[in-house]
Amino acid sequence: MAKRLIPMLNRVLVEKIVAPAKTTSGILLPETSAKLNSGKVVAVGPGLRNKLGENIPTSVKEGETVLLPEYGGTTVKLGEKEYHLYRDEDILGTLHD
Repeated sequence: MAKRLIPMLNRVLVEKIVAPAKTTSGILLPETSAKLNSGKVVAVGPGLRNKLGENIPTSVKEGETVLLPEYGGTTVKLGEKEYHLYRDEDILGTLHD
């Protein structure tokens, strides 16, 4: 049975995008060639509540590609996959093509 994690409050569950270690022709790439620390949003919490009790939703949505801080987040392993849990305000931005 596969588990699904639903984040609480303003937390965002992200699966990091791993840069390929080698090119299609087989040339090995150094680790420093990875340009961005990015990931795909897998799940988001409902958001925080302000003093009046109104919901403040998270600023990202499931499926978006986001720019992540170099450090931080909580590593979570579900089955064979590894995810990272961040607060909404820790995400640096969204990436678009």
